[in-house]
Amino acid sequence: MAKLQTEDEIMKRWVSEWHLKNIILVTLIGIITGLIFWIMDPIYTAVTAVLTPLGLAPFAGSILLGFWTMAGPLALLVVRIPGSGLLAELLGSVVEMLLGGIWGASTLISGLIQGVSSELGFAVTGYKNYGWLSVTLTSITTTVITFGYQLIRQDYAGFSVGLIATLFVVALVSVFIFSGVLSLLIARMLERAHLLEK
Repeated sequence: MAKLQTEDEIMKRWVSEWHLKNIILVTLIGIITGLIFWIMDPIYTAVTAVLTPLGLAPFAGSILLGFWTMAGPLALLVVRIPGSGLLAELLGSVVEMLLGGIWGASTLISGLIQGVSSELGFAVTGYKNYGWLSVTLTSITTTVITFGYQLIRQDYAGFSVGLIATLFVVALVSVFIFSGVLSLLIARMLERAHLLEK
């Protein structure tokens, strides 16, 4: 019974944190990053076209992965409420899809996977750390889960172990730089500008 009360208290506290300002912030992050996702679609196509004659086409996704996974960490660093990363990533994928993204409705599946994986990095610290530790952890969880999904979806099974490992490392660096470092810098810039004060 005590456990149920504790869960109920956690749920009440979580709901109480969703003020209008936080809802607006997550929505804005989702819309802005959704536009970025959509802009990255033709860039991905162009990078793939450049790398294909070199036999390196799979690297296009790994190089640019960090751009498509930045909504979750950015929302979590700015809003600091469990679930905000998932919501922002899903909203971003909806925006990308509605704007005519190249992956259509499957974008929503990617958004869900990327949102959940970004939440896991912050969940490891109990949503109590919003610095380099969580940025590093969320970069790892996001890369592992998202890359695992790509491994299945894009049929990397026929690739050599060395190529798969290289693709993973490139993806991890991309996610760490764009989803991690860039998101943290943006969040800190907003804090210094006093735009995130309660």
